[in-house]
Amino acid sequence: MSAGLELQRIYDEHADGLFAFLLNFTRDEEDTRDLLQEIFVRLAHQPELLWQARNERAFLIGLAHHAAIDLMRRRGTREKYHEIFGAEPVSVFAATGNPDELAFRAAVSEALGDLPSEQRAVVHLKLWEELTFDQIAEALGIPPNTAASRYRYGLDKLRERLRPLYEEIK
Repeated sequence: MSAGLELQRIYDEHADGLFAFLLNFTRDEEDTRDLLQEIFVRLAHQPELLWQARNERAFLIGLAHHAAIDLMRRRGTREKYHEIFGAEPVSVFAATGNPDELAFRAAVSEALGDLPSEQRAVVHLKLWEELTFDQIAEALGIPPNTAASRYRYGLDKLRERLRPLYEEIK
C-alpha cells in the first residue's frame, strides 16, 4: 500500500476519535482542527513514525496528547491555559432535538469541563475511545496505575457533580 493510501486509511479510521479527544482536551474547535492537521502533516512527512508503533490507536492518541501539551507550552503557563480553555463547555455528543436529552448532555459536558485536564483526558479515552488503562498509559506517557486513579477520581467528581441531575430525573 502506498504511503498516501496508508495515511488516508489512518485518517479515515482515527480522525474522528482524535478530534473528539483533542476537543475535550483543548475546549476549542479551532485549536483542535489545527492540532489534528499538525498531526497528519507530521505523519505525511514522517510515515515511518507509525512503523514503530505497537498499537496504532494508542500511538496516535499519544501524538495528539503531546501536540496539545506543546500548544499549552506555546501559550504560556499551564494555569493560564486551563483558565482559558476550561472556561467554555464543549459538547462531545452528537446533536439532538430532544430538549431533555439536550439538557442532560449540556450538564455532562459542563461537568467534564470542570475536571482537571489530566482526569478529563483519561475519562475521555476510557469512556469514548474504550482504551484500556495500559493503552491510556502508553498514549499519555504515564503509569497504568496513574491512569486508573485519574479515571477513578474523575468519575467520582462527575458522580458528585451530576448527582442532583440524577435525583431530579429519578
